[in-house]
Amino acid sequence: MKIGFTTSVIQRGKTGVAQYVFALLRAMLPHAAKHEFNLFIFEEDLPLFDFAKGKMNFVTVAEKFRPAVKNVLWHQTELPKLAKKLNLDVLHVPSYRRMLWRAPCPLVATIHDLAPFHITGKYDWKRMIYGRVIVKRLARRQYEIIAVSENTARDLQTFFGLGRDRVSVVWNGIDHRRFAPGDVGAAKKSAVEKWKLDRPFFLFVSRLEHPGKNHVRLIEAFNQFKATTKSDWLLALGGSDWHGAEAIYAAAKSSPFAADIRFLGFVSDAALPELYHATDVFIYPSLFEGFGFPPIEAMASGVPVISSTRGSLREVVADAALTVEPEDISDIAGALAKMAGSADERDRWRAKGLVNARRFDWNENAAQTLAIYQRAIQRRKS
Repeated sequence: MKIGFTTSVIQRGKTGVAQYVFALLRAMLPHAAKHEFNLFIFEEDLPLFDFAKGKMNFVTVAEKFRPAVKNVLWHQTELPKLAKKLNLDVLHVPSYRRMLWRAPCPLVATIHDLAPFHITGKYDWKRMIYGRVIVKRLARRQYEIIAVSENTARDLQTFFGLGRDRVSVVWNGIDHRRFAPGDVGAAKKSAVEKWKLDRPFFLFVSRLEHPGKNHVRLIEAFNQFKATTKSDWLLALGGSDWHGAEAIYAAAKSSPFAADIRFLGFVSDAALPELYHATDVFIYPSLFEGFGFPPIEAMASGVPVISSTRGSLREVVADAALTVEPEDISDIAGALAKMAGSADERDRWRAKGLVNARRFDWNENAAQTLAIYQRAIQRRKS
């Protein structure tokens, strides 16, 4: 097959969609000898794809098309022409934000979530309209759709009216070579040097997005936990600024325990596994997720997890995390206290998490995705 894959939705490698793109393409590398992969990549993003250099073809996209509106227009006007010129058998768009209307070849799209239908104010009004109205019409133009969870598949049926004949659930995977138990002592020493994390700490890795990721309630719960227990634990927030980040910074600044709340900024792919090894407890209180990479990465790394069960998180974390109601501050605070107060409790959840994480494997997902490409081609023929 001659496969096209557009990568412009990765936001310079700093989002969950970026992790999906990188991991899926890495898992596709063993198949590159049999199939031709053509990756559409922004000029400044080319170094991020060095792992595929020489094995997959790079089609450079000018930086002038990076702004959102221009990028949407590029996908709707220029990409169909390129697909036709390259004589692609199938074209994969790994995000609903850039799905194509015109079909120069069979189209496959990955839809990670339908968050605009669940979280009021997640984006500005223009993006909310795009996510609720335009995307619905675009989705119906795709030959095959990959949903990353059963929850997202149900949402596609509920909100878009898409039958399961065109929607396939392919769970995200994780790279078990990167995310596995490691040297805790060395990792803790590194965390002190890099981020001044010199005491036990809770970690939340997510872009700083308010209200969707629920940082403000987490900070309020941390305040309650600290006031009640007098614990010396820290709260570390890793992630780059996103919509509403100013509200998160304001909540941390006004906290009576502001000195114990650390903003780590964007955590690079290279640094993330070691940060997990240094973490005492990982917490993920998100209000909605189409999948949720970080809790599974933490579990695979041997870290006990506290998690919301909103969106797909219930099916992803299963019974391997201490679960909380994300809008109940006292519930979150109680979970923090429970984990911080008992090494046996942490060990119990650590063991359950390691078992759960084994369910998610990119190599299997790559094979499933290739089969979906074949079905899209067959659908076009029929």
